[in-house]
Amino acid sequence: MKQLSALDAMFAYTETPNTPMHIGQLLIYDPSTAPGGKVGFKDILRYIEGRLDGARIFRQKLVRVPLDLDHPYWVDDENFDLEFHVRHIALPKPGDWRQLCIQAARIYARPMDMNKPLWEYTVIEGLDNVEGVPKGSFAMLHKMHHAAIDGQSGLQMTLALHDLDAKMKPRKFDMQFEPEKDPNPMALLAKAQFNNIANPVRGLKNLQKLLPMPKRLLDVQREFRQRDDAKGSIPKTRFNKKLSPHRVFDGREFTLADIKNIREAFPGATVNDVMIAVVSGSMRGYLNAKKDLPEKTLKIGAPVSVRTDDDKDSAGNQVTMMQVGVGTHLADAGDRMKFIMEETRRSKAMTQAMGAKTLMELSGAMPAGLTAAGTKMMVRAGIVDRLNPAVNTVVTNVPGPMVPMYFAGAELVKSFGMGILAEGQGLFHVVTSYNGNVILTFLADRNIMPDPEFYAECIVKSFSDLTAAATKEKTAAARKAGEKKAKQPKKPKKRVSASAATAGRTRAKTTGK
Repeated sequence: MKQLSALDAMFAYTETPNTPMHIGQLLIYDPSTAPGGKVGFKDILRYIEGRLDGARIFRQKLVRVPLDLDHPYWVDDENFDLEFHVRHIALPKPGDWRQLCIQAARIYARPMDMNKPLWEYTVIEGLDNVEGVPKGSFAMLHKMHHAAIDGQSGLQMTLALHDLDAKMKPRKFDMQFEPEKDPNPMALLAKAQFNNIANPVRGLKNLQKLLPMPKRLLDVQREFRQRDDAKGSIPKTRFNKKLSPHRVFDGREFTLADIKNIREAFPGATVNDVMIAVVSGSMRGYLNAKKDLPEKTLKIGAPVSVRTDDDKDSAGNQVTMMQVGVGTHLADAGDRMKFIMEETRRSKAMTQAMGAKTLMELSGAMPAGLTAAGTKMMVRAGIVDRLNPAVNTVVTNVPGPMVPMYFAGAELVKSFGMGILAEGQGLFHVVTSYNGNVILTFLADRNIMPDPEFYAECIVKSFSDLTAAATKEKTAAARKAGEKKAKQPKKPKKRVSASAATAGRTRAKTTGK
């Protein structure tokens, strides 16, 4: 039995029918590489059953403390039923990409049963007309509650289900499943009383770690001067409204080579900078078309992992959020890219100066009962929706494997991340990578974005504009280099004295040369 951290528990407290707090993936497989060239549903069940020991969260459920007077606990579920968690459906003909996106969004919008282990997989067959996918392929939609995992630990859970070859070599896992009965409610209440006294004391001990913070922040502000057009409050957009229970989903793929080409044009840029710039351009294009583009720059939240080597095998959330202005007030894609590079460098430095991991640990200093009550009250009262947004959207980057992966012998051919929506934040972007490609997907409230196909077109247009800007930057850099070389004074030819010339002719005659 293990207790959730304050951050993990927040995702359980904010769960509502309109804001299910799970994250996920949509993975597409080609069964032609499997034994016999096909994979049946029973094959999938047997395969997953053999991998359940690869991640503890597979068979753990959440147990709440009465009245939420303390944070919940994870316990091994004595009534675990694999077939409850793995479902099976098929697309109607023609089985195209749009049908898959609609079906995935519908499934993803449904909250999970909070009384069972917090994950679900849905096998989707009938993908016969999806571009870039072999006919007869199947998809698998993953749903995993954010109280249990963050992007990095979710990746570990996914890797436990995959092999590096199609032969499915058996793997051994160290984890042991020990089903246990639910803890006694009275015992949990007694423990809650102790924790609600002990937690603030532990928090006070951690406060000394924050003493150097003001100086570090001042140093960062001196080193990284923020542009005037990056300052100010966050503008409210159509994406920052109260949510409905309905969702839309879509995504686009880009080659890593094309992204590296853009990076090279903007020295110092990262893949994350490039993808944030793509999001910036797509949001600008979409809002501009709706005549809803704010004059001030939009700002995005970018989760940053604070997971250390000691935490790499642990589940739960080890993240903080940095805020980045994305230059949506700038019309030129190249100018937006440079704006974003300045903002990300500054935000990273600020996050490091604040001591993100220490702040995360201090979040558990408040008595758990007060945290739970305050969070639930804000959600139910809709206070979040009426406040200025914390960010306009979230862009999270979860790098994936860059080599082919196999599930039950079927090759993974496409991988799409799926995010999480919260009140006041109706648009979420996920950047993932797989086998030479970088994938940008988005999840949105259907009432806020009734036309996801158009937003997907805005993503493609934004990437095209950024590619053109990169070409322009490279051309300008080459021209400057040429001009600099032309301005350099030519080295004078070395003069040879008359005596040296005579000596040379004499040597030539003597040697016959």
